[in-house]
Formats: sequence, structure tokens, C-alpha cells
Amino acid sequence: MKKTLTFSLLACAALTPLYAQHAIILAPLEITSTPLKSNELQATEAVEIYTAEDIKNAHAKDLYEFLNTQTSLIAMPSYGNPFTQKLDMRGYGIGDGYQNIVVTINGRRLNNIDMIPQLLSSVAPESIEKIEIIKSSGIVANGDGANAGVINITTKQTNDKEFAFFGGAYGAFGTSAYLGHREEQFALSAGLQTKKSDGIRTIDGEGNKDRNKLTNGTFALTYNPHESLEFRYGAMFSRSDVIYGSYLTQSEYDANPTQAGATNSGANRQRYATNALSAGVSYMPSQYLSLNLDANREKKKSEYVTYDSRADYLYDSAKLSLDFDDDTFALSLGADLFEGTRDSHATSYAPTNETTKENIALYLITRATFGAHAIKAGVRGEKVTYGYNDATTNLEDKHTLYGAELGYNYAFDKENSLFASYAHAYQAPDIDRFFTITYPAPTFTRTVLFNGFINPMKSDTLTLGYNNITPSNKLKISVYYIDLKDEIYLEPMSYVNTNIDASSKYGVDIYDKWILSEELNAVFNYNYVQATIDTEENYANNKLPGVSNHNAKATLSYMPNPRATLALTQIYRSKAYAVNDFANNFAQKQKAFTTTDLSASYAKDNWEIFAKINNLFNRKNALWIEDDAIYPVNFATTASVGFKLKY
Repeated sequence: MKKTLTFSLLACAALTPLYAQHAIILAPLEITSTPLKSNELQATEAVEIYTAEDIKNAHAKDLYEFLNTQTSLIAMPSYGNPFTQKLDMRGYGIGDGYQNIVVTINGRRLNNIDMIPQLLSSVAPESIEKIEIIKSSGIVANGDGANAGVINITTKQTNDKEFAFFGGAYGAFGTSAYLGHREEQFALSAGLQTKKSDGIRTIDGEGNKDRNKLTNGTFALTYNPHESLEFRYGAMFSRSDVIYGSYLTQSEYDANPTQAGATNSGANRQRYATNALSAGVSYMPSQYLSLNLDANREKKKSEYVTYDSRADYLYDSAKLSLDFDDDTFALSLGADLFEGTRDSHATSYAPTNETTKENIALYLITRATFGAHAIKAGVRGEKVTYGYNDATTNLEDKHTLYGAELGYNYAFDKENSLFASYAHAYQAPDIDRFFTITYPAPTFTRTVLFNGFINPMKSDTLTLGYNNITPSNKLKISVYYIDLKDEIYLEPMSYVNTNIDASSKYGVDIYDKWILSEELNAVFNYNYVQATIDTEENYANNKLPGVSNHNAKATLSYMPNPRATLALTQIYRSKAYAVNDFANNFAQKQKAFTTTDLSASYAKDNWEIFAKINNLFNRKNALWIEDDAIYPVNFATTASVGFKLKY
């Protein structure tokens, strides 16, 4: 570890010869992942956009690291699992916030029908063209779960040919490759990523470590036989094998966060495999009108080796839309279909069973632009059907839900705009919350209970925002208020899934990218939020646990010449109540999270060398679930050095 850290520091120092730097010019970025095209300045909602260049410059080892260090989102390993991390945005909490964010890749949803978070580790950062984060909006086009907003990821289809590798502390090693080819009538691309780590934490008395390995692959083909016709085909796969440590007590964590711990149930091991296929066609009878059809099939297998538990998933989805856009008026009329099935194999505590969730939706969304004014309005109706069956039980339930959006943007000039938006969104419960398995006394025979008291969550969000985008500064400010009914949570005393009668959130988001000089620029991302349980038995007027009031991230980049870059990133999140502390009375709280990262790169012609140090000052961080249930996160200094070749 010391040798790697020393080498990285020497690399950072060596990459700083002084030359003149080319000027960086800021401009509004286009929003391309939604059916109604606009840009950052014209948007009727709060948006963050990150390009392939932003992702490259961050040198993040995975997408979770990029989101956690460069965007307003919070990502934390799910009970220690680094490959399925939980996301939080706008105060929905690190416990269940991920279920209030819809994540898509090329239009395909990554959200699961149960409580497994979106598998963002399956998306290689090197394959991404753009990430668009649309806050408190997207319910009309994306549906169930878009209460906090939507993260839309678009992958590359360029002429680039890239190869990269990195090595680092604790046996970390990874490779990535991207091959792309574009011509007038077709585009073809393929990508492969591998990475592994020998582990940092000890997981048992024999000295074994929390090692992991991951392999991802992508393929995409676009063919245009005629200017009015486009065919699309894509495939993705991911394979992961991860061993992750269990929780520690406060005294164990304080003494040594790398230890296994003496009081927990031991480490967990999960194998995860996913294969996804997609196909689509677009017919454009005119430059203003297009008819689009996209279909996806995903097969997944999750195996918890530790518990001899295995589940197979099959997701089928399709979207049909008719889109019209003549620059002054745009309309999208569409239908969404989704069917998800989980087959759970028999274990020592449960028989073989099948659970399904089906979504059928229709939506209409429009945007009109006249002079300095832009108005967006849309509605969505969605029917959600659940089913559960095993050898003795057959259950079914249905919900019909409605979403709506209304937004307005006024552009004072080419650099300043003001916007206001309203969204009525919803989240249908996942299948793990919908059914409960109990073993009542005195027979202790297995009983499946239907949670009829679990209602879909509904939210009403108001947002006001201001944008100022000049060639040297990009400033975005938004304030919001969210009123919620039936927010879904796991009651920690009874361990039963239920609803919070009424809750609310309000806050402010500030983003500023400032070109200080030709050599120096800074990016600042700050979020303030208050999340309150307004009405709920035993918890009224308490704070929602797992929500930090302050979340700040700042990056200072120094470019001494056109080839070299040094970047310093500081992250701070304030303390919060532990994830299960709905009563706000636990002895232990979630401590403040803080880390400092340093990176350097030097690029010439078609090659680049880079070095990065994470958690430079070796700060201890962790996720508090409850008293003496602490999962260490980013608790040690790590370093890596890599090389990239591009044609």
C-alpha cells in the first residue's frame, strides 16, 4: 500500500510542467434522453448533465463512484455490498431513496421489482456518452417510482477505439475496451470491462478478505436503410462475484474498521448474473414526426451463496410512442408495458414460489415554446398488478395510479432563465413489501400474508429554479417542497412493511461550474434538505432517518498545460439519524461523511496516463443502520495508476 501511494504521489508531482492552456467555453447542454428535446437553459425542471468528457476526467472506477463524487446524488453500499449500492436524492433517504429514482440505460429501466437496488455496477463508465439527472420530474415518461426524479444514461456510438487498464492498492486491477465504428447508414460499437479487488476488510478468523470481481460487456448496432427508417439492436451482460463483510459494533469500528467483527453473523457472498437484449425501430415520415417502438428482455440470476438462496428474474418491457416536434410545439403520445417475474427456489425456510409485477401505462406529454416562454404539461395513467403463488397459495392485487407534470420556463436572455414546475408522482410497493411470510405460534407453520395495508406512495412536488449560463460560469439554483402520502418504510420495532401517513421534504440545490482562468476551474455542488415525518403513530414530527441535511462536493482542477490536469475533490455530508432510527432516539447516529480525493492525468497524442488517490487523509466513514450495526464505507486510503490508449 505504501509503495503504491508513494508512486501515485510522485506521478501527481511529475505531471505539472507549465505551458499555456486552451480556453474552456461553457454553453447550455442539450437534453436528449426525453421525448421532448430542450437544453439546460430552457428546461422546465432542475437538471444535471454530465458528458463523456466529465466521466473521463473523474477517473472513477465505477459509476457509483462518479455519482457519489461528481453529482448531487448520494451512493452507499447496500449493507456492505459495493456492487448493489443504494442511491438518495432530494431527501428520500439512504434507506429507501433508491426506490424513488427511476434509472434507465438507453431507455431500459434498471429498477427491480423487489428490494435489490439498481445494478449500476453493470454499466462501465467508459461506455457512457451522457448522464442526465432530472430532479422531481419524469413521472409521465418514466412512470412508477420517479418521485425524486430520473437518471437517464446514454451509451456511446462513436468512431473511438479505446483501451485502458489500471492497478492499485489491495490488489485492485481493471481493464476496459471500447470499439466503435460509424458510417452514413450504420453505427456499431462493443465494449468490455473487467475489474477485481483482493479486498480491504478481513471477513473471518482465518484472515480471508472481502474480495470481489466483475465483468461487463455491451454491444450496439444502429442501421438506417433509408433516411426515414432506423433499426436498433443492443445487448449487455454482467457477471459479479462479491464477498462483503457484516456489521461492526461501535467499539469494533473505532478500534479497527478493517476487522471482521466478533458479534455479527459473518460475511455474505453474492453471485449476480444479468443478460439484457434490446431491439427497436423508428419510422420518420417527415422531419417533424416519428413513430418509435422499443422492446427489452432481461434475464437475471441472484445467488446468495452464504444462505443457499437463489432467485431467477425475467423482465419483459416495451414502449411505443408517437412523437411530433416542429421546434415551437412538441408532443409525445405513448404506451408502456412491463412484466417482471421472480422465481425463488426452495430453501430451508421457504418453498419454491413465483411473484410477478405487471405495469401497463398510457401517457401524453406536450411542450410549447413561444418567444421567451416554454410550457410543458403531461399526464400518465398506470395499472399495476401483483401476483404470488406457491404450492398452496395464490394471491393477486391491483392498483390504478395517475401522474401529472406541469412546468414553465421564462428565458430573460441567452444566459438567464427562471423556471417553475409541479409533479404528482407515485411509487407502487415492490414485491418484497407486498407479501410477508410469518410463522405464528403455536404451530409455527409457514403462512403467507397479503399486506393489504401497504398503499402506493404518492407525492406532490413544487420546484422553483434559476439558471445562469455564461461562457465562464454555469450556475443553477432550485428550491423545492414535497408533500407525501403513504411513504413506504419498514417499521423497525415490528419489522413489518407499512406506510407513513403523511410526510414532507423541502430543500435547496446549488450547482456552480466556474472557469476562473485558462488554467483553473472549480465545480461546486451543494444540497440542503429537511425530511420530516408529519403524521404517523409513534413517529409524528420526527426526522426521516438516513437523511443528511447538508451534502457538499467541490472539485478544483488545475491545468498547467494542454496535456496535464490536477484535480482535488472534497466531499462532506453532515451527520444524520441511523437508517432504522424512526423514533430519533438511538444512542448512535450516522456520523458525518468526509473524504478528499486527488487525481492527475497527462495526455499526449492518442495516449493518457492517470493516477488517483481516494480518501487522501485516511478518514473513517461508515453507514449506521442502528446501534452497534455499522457498515464501514470508504474507510481507508486507496491509490491507483492507469493508462489509456485511444484511436
